Amino acid sequence: MKRKQIKKGWRFRNNEKRYLKRILESDFSAGSDNYMSEKFESLFAKKHKQKFAISSNSGTSTLHQALHAFGVGHGDEVIIPSLTVGMCGFVVWQCGATPVFADVDKNTFLIDPEDIKKKITKKTKAIMVVHLYGLMCDMDKIIKIAKKNNLRVLEDCAQCFLAYDDKKRISGTIGDVGSWSFESSKHLSSSEGGVLTTNNKSLALKMRKFGGLGFTNITAYSGKVRIDKNKFQNPNWKRHNEFGYNYRMSELCAAVALAQTERVEYFVKKRIKNGNAFLDMIYKSKTNLLIPQKIPTGFIHSFYTFVALFNGKSKGISWSKFRKKFLSYGGDGIYSAWQTVNNEPCFYNARKKGLFSGSMKISQSYGWGETPVAIKLQKNIMQFTTNQKNEAEISKQIKALKKTIKFFES
Repeated sequence: MKRKQIKKGWRFRNNEKRYLKRILESDFSAGSDNYMSEKFESLFAKKHKQKFAISSNSGTSTLHQALHAFGVGHGDEVIIPSLTVGMCGFVVWQCGATPVFADVDKNTFLIDPEDIKKKITKKTKAIMVVHLYGLMCDMDKIIKIAKKNNLRVLEDCAQCFLAYDDKKRISGTIGDVGSWSFESSKHLSSSEGGVLTTNNKSLALKMRKFGGLGFTNITAYSGKVRIDKNKFQNPNWKRHNEFGYNYRMSELCAAVALAQTERVEYFVKKRIKNGNAFLDMIYKSKTNLLIPQKIPTGFIHSFYTFVALFNGKSKGISWSKFRKKFLSYGGDGIYSAWQTVNNEPCFYNARKKGLFSGSMKISQSYGWGETPVAIKLQKNIMQFTTNQKNEAEISKQIKALKKTIKFFES
C-alpha cells in the first residue's frame, strides 16, 4: 500500500523557480551581475517606504554592517536586550565593542526603555532594539532617549515583518536602520539571507561597502562591481578603496527573496491569522496556565510565533511535562526562549575571566547589565509555531493546546 505523500514547499510556489531558472540560464555572466539583488532591494525598499535597501547573506551580517556604519568600535558600548538571540551580542563583539544588557518589560517581553536609561554611559554609541516574536518595541520612548543622548538606533526585525505600532509605522522604519533575516524559519525565506533599510544615504553607502568588500564603484543604490569592462579589466583599475567583508547575498538567494517579497502581505496575514487563533482560544478558555505576550493598544502583531508565559509551575506542572502532553495530542514542538545573552557561556565566561573583544577587559560593574526580569521570563516562555499552511493544520494545533489545558486544569 502506497503512503500518501505530503506536499511540501508550499511557501515557494510563486515566481521562485522562474527567477532561479533565469539566473541559472544566465551562466552568472557579468551582464546579470546583481540583477536579482537589485530587483529584490528595490521592491523591499518600496514595501517599507524607505529610500535604500541593502541585501546581505544573513541577518547577523546585516547587524554587523549597521553597527560598523554607526562607527561602533573598540571602547564603545552598545545597549541590547538580554532576552534575544546570541547573535545580537556577537555583532557587538565583532565590532570590538562591549554589549551592555538591558532588561525587558515583564508583560511585552521586549526591551525596557526605563532600563535603557540606566545603562547609558559615556561609552554608549548605539541602541539595538529587537522586535521579538512579531511585536514592535515602544519606539517613541526609545527614539526620545536616543536623541537626548545622541545615539544611533538599530531595529532588529528578524522576527517582525510588517508589524505596526499605534501610529501605523512599519517595523524597521523608525530608527536609523532596520534589519531583517531571511533564514528558513522567518516570515519570508531564501534559506539564508538578510536585508537592511534606511533613509540615510551615508549609512546606506557605508553598509553596502562594508558588506561588499569595499569595492570602489559600489554606491548607496547599487552593489554592482562589474559595470564597466573598460575599467574593470584595465590593469590600472584600483578595485578596493575601503576594507570590507564579503556579506553579499548570492543571486540565487536574491531570486528567491524577490519572489517571497512579492507575497510578503500574504505570508504575514497568514501568520497573523494563526497567531490570533491561539490568542482567541486562550482567552475563551479563561485559563491562567498561559499568559500571552501583551500587545499594546493599536499595535499590529505579525506573529512570527505565538508566545506566552507558562504559569503552571505554581500548580506543580513542569514546563517539560506540559510540552510533552501537548506533543502527545498532536501539537508541534513548543520552543523555549534562548538563554539570555549575558548568560550564554561565551559571554558569561568572558565576563568572569575579564576578557572581551580580544585583549580588552570588560567592566565588572553594573554597567555590564543585570537583567532579573529577562532571566525570570526566559525560564517560563513558551513559543508555539504559526507557520502552518492552512486552516486544517492550525486547527490541529489549537485543538492540541485546548486538550492540554483541559487535561491539566481538570
